[in-house]
Amino acid sequence: MKAKILYVEDDESLSFITKDQLEMESYSVTHCVNGKDGWAMFKKGEFDLCLLDVMLPQMDGFELARKIRGVSKHVPIIFLTAKSMQEDKMEGFLLGGDDYVTKPYSFEELKMRIEVFLRRKKIIEEAPKEALQIGKFSFDYSNLDLSVNGQSKGLTQREADILYYLAKRPNQVIRRSDILEDIWGKDDYFYGRSLDVFISRLRKYLNDDPDLSIENVHSVGFKLNIP
Repeated sequence: MKAKILYVEDDESLSFITKDQLEMESYSVTHCVNGKDGWAMFKKGEFDLCLLDVMLPQMDGFELARKIRGVSKHVPIIFLTAKSMQEDKMEGFLLGGDDYVTKPYSFEELKMRIEVFLRRKKIIEEAPKEALQIGKFSFDYSNLDLSVNGQSKGLTQREADILYYLAKRPNQVIRRSDILEDIWGKDDYFYGRSLDVFISRLRKYLNDDPDLSIENVHSVGFKLNIP
């Protein structure tokens, strides 16, 4: 079946070209020109991935992504933006976005990013349904849930991806470059900074079990220490 993409972009020329190229690659594309219409369309159908321009009329891409995350934890969200400020990118990641493609972009780059997250969606669907035990925690990757002592914490998809990656390799030193390549599909400075932010958040979540730790192995990577 064709992967279904919600594409929200108000640039008429760019959207015409991008939609045409995506459809030539056998994707099914629903295009909207503003955030309000994008939200209405998302509520009507099931999509495999969302491409959202950040600067949209009526509702910007961040607000649209926030609404999408309120009803769907798993659907990949890629922001399209002319902005280069890292603070804007971090905001997008922390509210549940998955990646950025900066304009002007090549179609090959966009296609590659889309393929990375559609592959991830398949991994999620094939992930074991039973929860993983991580020390005192029960980690339900499929439902983005981390719980301990009857208290449940909802994770973002990116937080869950990183924790799952570490938990499947307990007490092993994992290279930063491997995490970035396998989860983000790219190893660069900005994604490395983003990884550090997510690791810090996961450490806070795991504080309820003093025997657990995510160790920073200097100049190499990380290790999830589980007794």
